[in-house]
Order: sequence, then C-alpha cells, then structure tokens
Amino acid sequence: MSQSALTRRRFVTIAASAFGVATLGRVVPSRASEPVRWRGSALGAQVSIEIHHPDRVAAERLVERSVREVRGLEQMFSLYRPDSTICALNRSGVLIAPDRDVVALLQTTLDFAAQTGGAFDPTVQPLWELYRRHFEQAGADPSGPAKADVAGALAKVGYDGVLVSADRIALKRPGAAITLNGIAQGFATDRVVDLLRKGGMTSTLVDIGEIRAIGARPDGVPWRVGLADPETTSANLGTVDLVDRAVATSSGAGFRFDPAGQFTHLFDPSTGRSPALYRSVSVVAPTATEADALSTAFSMLDRGRIGAIVQARAGVEVLLADAEGGVQWLRG
Repeated sequence: MSQSALTRRRFVTIAASAFGVATLGRVVPSRASEPVRWRGSALGAQVSIEIHHPDRVAAERLVERSVREVRGLEQMFSLYRPDSTICALNRSGVLIAPDRDVVALLQTTLDFAAQTGGAFDPTVQPLWELYRRHFEQAGADPSGPAKADVAGALAKVGYDGVLVSADRIALKRPGAAITLNGIAQGFATDRVVDLLRKGGMTSTLVDIGEIRAIGARPDGVPWRVGLADPETTSANLGTVDLVDRAVATSSGAGFRFDPAGQFTHLFDPSTGRSPALYRSVSVVAPTATEADALSTAFSMLDRGRIGAIVQARAGVEVLLADAEGGVQWLRG
C-alpha cells in the first residue's frame, strides 16, 4: 500500500489544449495559451490545477468546482488531517451513517483486495506506524523493527477485518487502522474527470498524481505520457498513449524510511516488510482508481500472478521495471 502516495509533491493538471509528452507528475503544454491555474495543498501534497480553455469564465468555474471536489475528498480520505473521516475511523474503530463516498471507495478497495489475493490491503497502516516509530528513534537498528513487533503489527492487518455497509463501517481487529493512500488519488482523479465531462470537456488530461485522459488531444492524437525512472530524473522507462484511459505508478523510491532504501512506504501484507521485486510498476487501465490500486498490488506479486490478473481484466497493461534494470510490458 502506497503510504507516501499522498506525501510526495504532486501537480494536478487539467488541460484542454494540445500537449506534447507528459511525465507523471508534470505536464508541459506545447503551445502558448494563458491558462487558469490554482496551486495549493491537497491530500497531503503540493498540487495545482490548470485548465486551458477558450472561455476563461468557464475555465474559472471548472477550476473552482474541481478544487471543491478535491477538498471534499481530502476531508474524507486524508491521513494528514486529524479531523478527516478516515482518521476518525482509525481512532474509534467505527463510523455510523458514513458518507456514501467513503462507503463507495471502501467497498471498491475491498473488492481489489479480494481480486488480488490480499496483495492490495487497506489495513497495513499499523505497519507504517511501526516503521515510522522505529526509524524516528535515535540510533535505530538499520535492520528494522524486532520480529516480535512486526508480528504484533501484522496481527492487526487483514482486509477481512473491515466491515462496510451503508449504515456502518467497522474495524473488527483491536488496534486496526486503514490507509487509502494507494487508491484515493486515483479515485479523486476519476471524480474530477466525471465533473469535467459533465462540464462539457471532451479533450482533457487530468493529473492528480495518477493520470487519466478524456478523449484524445484536440488534434486527434493520443495523449502521450512518459513513465519516469524512479532512480533518475533524466530518463523514462517508456511511454504510453492514452485515449479515455488512465495510468498510475507505484515505486518504493517514493519514500524510504532508511538511507539504504530497504524499508519503504510499500508493505507486503503477508510479511510486514517492503517488497523488492521491482523498481517501479506502472499500470494502464480504463480508470485511475483501477490503475492506482493495481499498481500498488502488483508491487507485491511475481510476474505469473500479475499476468493472470491482467488476462482477466479488460484494458489493463503493466510496465514492470525490475531491480536489475530490465523493463517488460505485460498485456492482456
């Protein structure tokens, strides 16, 4: 689960003019225009919204509505706001009459957990807290927390311990806590896409950490997105063309607890440790929610299991960059 997915610097870019190649987290316009921009902090990150539109008043209204949408989702899903809905659930273990968006995202999260055999699990938050406390200590053991402490945190982990209904959300295990940081940005991206479509946008690229395209570029050419190498800012691992599709990337390089990078924000729910199979995993899918969740889950799985899931899901492609420097596409 990507705990740092909402801590890294992010740029939310919504554009209705022609673009060149976009790298995840940054989109560069290829022709001059004066966009309507918003920059601020949302979902634990520095973000911006930018709309290129011939009608400036319409663009300003869409920006305002998009900001309100993201702010509302932040109030529900952010772990960095103590008054958020998720933080309230983690403190008390129960929510009565939860907001329907919280119910919808949690139900979707549990569906992905089941479909990936638990590789995607929203209840890994106790592991994050354990590693945070350990490495905040002066002279922390570089080999990580004690095995007994990891076992204690793992006893609180398990998506089958989350009960979700329209009336109540409950965490069955004592001390359990959830994080939606491996799916919330994708969900927010999809919500903004829905808002923009209702606003009449037909050629738009939305980037809220995860990227989703509405249609093709205004000139009819697909949006081209570069998949950055997490180990260097000077190279891409590949590119993907998007038309009404989304792409998301998970990488342990996004946040590391220790200088050696042995312990990252990604946690394998079966072991309590960070996986080391891939440098990064990029998933192309019909929605940003799906791409976000699967990129997190696939970080835990071998190629065989990933391939089986890809074959079973329409429109899903995966770019795996392994620890040895190899790059491989898996397609259905």
